[in-house]
Amino acid sequence: MTETVIFDLDDTLYDEVDYCRSGFAAVANLLNQSPGSPPQERLFEAFWTQFTSGNRTKTFNAALEDVGIACQSRLIQDLVTVYRNHSPAISLPADSREVLEQLSRKYTLALLTDGFLPAQQLKVEALGIEKYFESIIYTEQLGREHWKPSPVGFEKLLENLGARPETAVYVADNEKKDFVAPNRLGIVSIQLVRPGRLHNETSDQPGAAAAYKIHRIGELPPLLDRLCRKP
Repeated sequence: MTETVIFDLDDTLYDEVDYCRSGFAAVANLLNQSPGSPPQERLFEAFWTQFTSGNRTKTFNAALEDVGIACQSRLIQDLVTVYRNHSPAISLPADSREVLEQLSRKYTLALLTDGFLPAQQLKVEALGIEKYFESIIYTEQLGREHWKPSPVGFEKLLENLGARPETAVYVADNEKKDFVAPNRLGIVSIQLVRPGRLHNETSDQPGAAAAYKIHRIGELPPLLDRLCRKP
């Protein structure tokens, strides 16, 4: 019997690419304030071109070179800080809000998310979703070694809620890291494959795949109903 539904955040409740777009806009706005800087639109275009072409690790370095700005390590650190600490211009999709409201009337809801603080907290604030969850675990607060696929965040969440793993499900997107721990703990795993997700890699690791897969968050309530009817 399902009693607790645990959600991932990025690319599960909203499209993470929207956060990335917001972060690059904030960084472009900062750089544009420096004397002699290229236009803000040009800066954003440089960031976005690198990011969408697959450069996810040296985005700022390559983009600054493209626009003729000296790529100094201190500057890169400052840009990363702005990106991670900006107040994101993101919103909760209507279907996600509808599902959260529907499920919150029937189940205990919780949120477990990796990522840097305060970036994850600012995302939750911007999306306006804190009210739906009985417990929120930011794994960064447990120590970066406890980011998924570590089981520690899940164990802490179950402890906070007084919940048993066999009565919980976890809904997330990334097969490379999201489902290893819940599968081992006996939590039912559900992969939500959003069309615009950033991480679409599969894993060869045993136990990494989710038990169920859906392609729209609106498919979640009827799936949970079916799981509740299973003997």
